[in-house]
Amino acid sequence: MTDASNEPRPATKPLGLWMSTALVVGSMIGSGVFLLPAALAPYGAASLIGWAIALCGALLLAATFAKLAVHWPCTGGPYAYVRRSFGDVAGFGIAWSYWISIWSGLAAIAVAFAGSIGAIFPALTATPVRAATCALVALWICTFVNLAGLREAGRFQVLLTALKLVPLLLFGLVALWFVDARHYVPFNPSGDSLPAVAHATVILTMWALCGLEVATVPAGSIRDPERTIPRATLLGTLLAGVATILACTVVIGLVPTDVLKGSGAPMAEAAGRVWGPGVAFGIAVLAAVSTFGAINGWVMVCAQVSLAAAGDGLFPRAFARLDRNGTPVFGILVGSVLATLLVIASYSRSLVELFTFILLISTSAILLPYAASSAAWLHSGGRNGGRIVALLALLYSLYALSGAGIEALAWGAVLLLAGLPVYLWMKRRPLPVAGV
Repeated sequence: MTDASNEPRPATKPLGLWMSTALVVGSMIGSGVFLLPAALAPYGAASLIGWAIALCGALLLAATFAKLAVHWPCTGGPYAYVRRSFGDVAGFGIAWSYWISIWSGLAAIAVAFAGSIGAIFPALTATPVRAATCALVALWICTFVNLAGLREAGRFQVLLTALKLVPLLLFGLVALWFVDARHYVPFNPSGDSLPAVAHATVILTMWALCGLEVATVPAGSIRDPERTIPRATLLGTLLAGVATILACTVVIGLVPTDVLKGSGAPMAEAAGRVWGPGVAFGIAVLAAVSTFGAINGWVMVCAQVSLAAAGDGLFPRAFARLDRNGTPVFGILVGSVLATLLVIASYSRSLVELFTFILLISTSAILLPYAASSAAWLHSGGRNGGRIVALLALLYSLYALSGAGIEALAWGAVLLLAGLPVYLWMKRRPLPVAGV
């Protein structure tokens, strides 16, 4: 293994507490809160079981990542922790899996953005080709913002996070007064047992909570990382988790299940039924801003993961190159190109089907790094209290992963195995020498 000093680092550290917290909240509050009510509609109010388990698991994971960030304040997040605990082979596998989860997640969020735009301008998403085009335009605008530099992307993230978090909380609180309890009956319209519903919904709801770890990834660009990262991780997870669960639960209580199942913009649908088309339009704009902010944050994180792995000699060296602004241009472009290809390859599905399929692949891929990071803390010999939290986080990650379904897990396994030739090729090359 190489030393952490080999990591490429920008000359300055542009990300402070607010930018780091905004990165967490902005990455978590994206497509999930606006499209998940449609994906969860077949389970009705019983989906609250999945939400409860997912939020508890997310907080356990956030606490674990907070401890890991203090123990190893290095760029790379889950990848860096696993590599330092278990070596290069495990480190590469987690870096590859986490990297896949990010660029495939970018594709899902871009699709959700298209759904939001469709609620504002229906003609723009009237056909699958148009919807895919809208998704890709948003993806590449955020790509070019990130190419301008980390500081610019961070400031943009703070603005977008403020624009979506406050209205989202207000929507959830005000809409509670208009909920029709009859929409929660039957409690479990799927007919499955409650344990089965919990198992199926945890993987879906966890999608809305993915991103809790993102402040750990660009650690080399964060000021005072030992203090800033734990605070941003826990604060961001709590804020995003409460806002997301409140809003999604309210939407289920406002829209009939049959309508909700096929809605490409369920929150806008709910707002329109209560307050009319003007407010529905406003919610659709909020959804577009939210998903746009999530795309911006994940483009940044995707490049930082490949940057850290390349700095350790496990990804091609091109990913480690920084321009004069400290921006990993190659990593940003490759992640965006792969997300683009996934959108194009899957565009023929309906919006909700496409979103659900991609999020299952992405969430499955990210749960493996979550589980491995929890195991890394257990292996590090941390304090007993932290070890108990990490053990619970590990068990939760494995439980959620098992609910992804055969198709999503099979796709995830194929994508993971696709990294094997890359690893073998990189191992034939000499590793970086410390101090060079």
